[in-house]
Amino acid sequence: MTHFLRSVGPAVPHASPKEAVRAGVGALLGLLIAGLFLLAPSIDSRLGLYLIAPFGATSVLVFAAPNSPLAQPWSAIMGNLASALMGIAACMLIPDPVLRVAVAVGAAITAMILIRALHPPGGAVAMTAALNPEATLELGWSFAFAPVACGTLALILIAVIYARITGRRYPFRQFEEKNPHGTGDLDPVKRIGLNENELVSILERYNQTMNLGVADLARLIGAAEMVIASHRGTGSTAADIMSRDLITVGPDAPLFEVAELFRRHAFTSLPVVGDGNEFHGVIFQLHLIRHADERAQRRVGGFLSAMGRLIGHGSGARARDVMDVRIPRAAPETPVSALLPLMSDGHCDAVPVLDGTRVVGIVTRTDIIAALAHQSVQRA
Repeated sequence: MTHFLRSVGPAVPHASPKEAVRAGVGALLGLLIAGLFLLAPSIDSRLGLYLIAPFGATSVLVFAAPNSPLAQPWSAIMGNLASALMGIAACMLIPDPVLRVAVAVGAAITAMILIRALHPPGGAVAMTAALNPEATLELGWSFAFAPVACGTLALILIAVIYARITGRRYPFRQFEEKNPHGTGDLDPVKRIGLNENELVSILERYNQTMNLGVADLARLIGAAEMVIASHRGTGSTAADIMSRDLITVGPDAPLFEVAELFRRHAFTSLPVVGDGNEFHGVIFQLHLIRHADERAQRRVGGFLSAMGRLIGHGSGARARDVMDVRIPRAAPETPVSALLPLMSDGHCDAVPVLDGTRVVGIVTRTDIIAALAHQSVQRA
């Protein structure tokens, strides 16, 4: 009985309240903007632009499940378009309402699968057309393009913009896209020894092509490998390997001073602290590079010094203006194995170690590599 109850319970993992609000606000804005500027709440006989119920279902996918293959632009636009065409054809050919609805939805599903554009709201598009034969026949084939295709396209464009603003990815990742450094190498978490065709084969073998993209499968496998590696960690803690004699800067430190510290000490990161070593954030060299003028970025020799001179005393830029405040953090007792996944994706080169709100050390990639090398020597 327990297994049965679990099987009929929620199958989706817990989502954060922040993500729930993000998705809900996205759908609200998407339908509001589309309704105000592109579509009308009632039928526009001239343009044919009006809201239909399936747009609500499309909004669920593109705003709440943007990584799903079913939510991607091709699936959404072409799936709804093909479904509308099937619904229109059913209205023209079948007078019986029950048979008309059944044929419209079945034909829509078949068409969507054949053109690789399965989009669940498409079934609702076909059913909407079949349930309203008078209005559908009055609009004719244009119903498939306005409101269906135009309204779906509007929601897609809004979803793309909203995803970028809120830090999500839509459309989803492509396996061969460049890494954050702009080079041709795959992200570290995608370097799993499997090529794109092999990953596609895995998805097809387990009938998951409708649920997961190739790039996301690679990321999940890579993340799982990192967790497995962390289980085989050194047994040490952050306090055992962290740097304690820290060079820090205050939040109001001018950037030319920060650049000089990077040059003098050859660090790649500097903690930003306030009174009593209270942690504020971390500055990486990359932050200065992004902040520097294009002229400084073209210089090769003495880059950090040149950048510091360019920023100068008069620019007004401070450490607080470029520091990263969302960086992962650790406690002195955090196992080294738990730090490994935090620095595996190339976005974070160092993790500050905090005792409460005070920074007491920092662990860099070099520290972790040294700890793993030490472990290998001990095992040998």
